[in-house]
Amino acid sequence: MPGGWRAGIRLEAFAATLSCTDVVVVEATGNAAAVAAVISPHVKRVVIANPKQVRVIAHAKIKTDTIDAGVMAQLYASGFLPEVWIADETTQALRRQVTRRNQVVRQRSRLKNIIQSILHAHLIPACPTADLCGPKGRAWLSEQILPDDERSAIERHLREFDRLVEDLRVIERDLARSALADASVARLMTIPGIDMVVALALTAAIGDGQRFEAPEKLVSYLGLNPSVRQSGPGPAYHGRITKQGRGHARGMLVEAAWAAARAPGPLRAFFLRVSSRRGQHVAAVATARKVAVLIWHLLHKGESYLWARPALHAKKMRELELKAGHPATRGQKGAAH
Repeated sequence: MPGGWRAGIRLEAFAATLSCTDVVVVEATGNAAAVAAVISPHVKRVVIANPKQVRVIAHAKIKTDTIDAGVMAQLYASGFLPEVWIADETTQALRRQVTRRNQVVRQRSRLKNIIQSILHAHLIPACPTADLCGPKGRAWLSEQILPDDERSAIERHLREFDRLVEDLRVIERDLARSALADASVARLMTIPGIDMVVALALTAAIGDGQRFEAPEKLVSYLGLNPSVRQSGPGPAYHGRITKQGRGHARGMLVEAAWAAARAPGPLRAFFLRVSSRRGQHVAAVATARKVAVLIWHLLHKGESYLWARPALHAKKMRELELKAGHPATRGQKGAAH
């Protein structure tokens, strides 16, 4: 019997020994949500603890599973246990799809870097076209003089790249269909710089937006709030952002901020104002924080961005429909017109 099945059976047997009045605390790991799903029907509540915030466990000199379990039980009983929000099944499925897309994109970039390293090893200059794996880039590659083994390696990497392109197309089709069925995604796409990929990544990371009582809570969840150091009545010193929470969503927000800085509107004006005093990189992070506050208001009020550009939003929605597999209607004036 495979080890995974044996572990599942042991977990089911353990859950059967619990009572409906018990509260189970689980340390956050890669399969904590699956463990919680097995135990939840048998107990009153399952709590997933954030190990990064449980400093007593992370910095203990004597660390065993028994000691850690006792510490988490004491922290929960005293009300000081930092909990992790357990996402519903729909949000978990969306998170898995977003993660798969990110993995495929990273693998494609890795293949491009390998091909570039082969060319660099043989003193071949950089490709004059923007896309090395595009039609023009491949035509340029076929003209380069390389050893037979290196030529075979490049062809093998290009075949793997094409396979990843097909996988990415299938994943993005499923993501686009999920986006069309979610009104909040279309609402987030009214903000300049936020397209389907960014909107879905943020939706997957945030989940239920109503669980954040204030915009500052969402900003802190995404790790875009500045760190603060203060002792006694002295002044508070603000440092770099905390970078806590989901790093992929935070990176997506910063990329959206750079794109929003190039589009006319209040976000660009804010970016230029901060950039003149603190530099572009600080301005990009500040704009990302501003976008996070906007997202909180849009999700709570159920409204679109006031300064949205209708033509741009219509173009985004049409691209979303095409990725979802809707038929193309060439020669007709769409909503953007």
